[in-house]
Parts: sequence; C-alpha cells; structure tokens
Amino acid sequence: MDTEVRLKKGEPIDRALRKLKKKLDKEGTLKELRNRRHYEKPSEIKRREAKMRRHN
Repeated sequence: MDTEVRLKKGEPIDRALRKLKKKLDKEGTLKELRNRRHYEKPSEIKRREAKMRRHN
C-alpha cells in the first residue's frame, strides 16, 4: 500500500484522516481489503457481480 497523505504545518490530524479515507475510497483499497477478509467461492463471486450488474 503506497498511499500517502502529506500534512501542512499546523494541519489537524482529523483533517488528515479524512483526506486519507477519501483517498483510500477513491483508489478502492478499503473495498478490496474487505473483499479479501474472508474467502469467497468463485460461484459466490459470480452471483454477487451479476446481482450488482442488475441493480446498477
């Protein structure tokens, strides 16, 4: 994971965390991490993706 957030002098930590979360969300890193947390069978992956395609 090479995500980096630079802080300006005197910038509050909560703002830096907000920037980091936004950046991770944009990159899809958190979604990928959640998906890899538990093993998912290939048939379950296909079923989930088909369901997402139908709803979007």
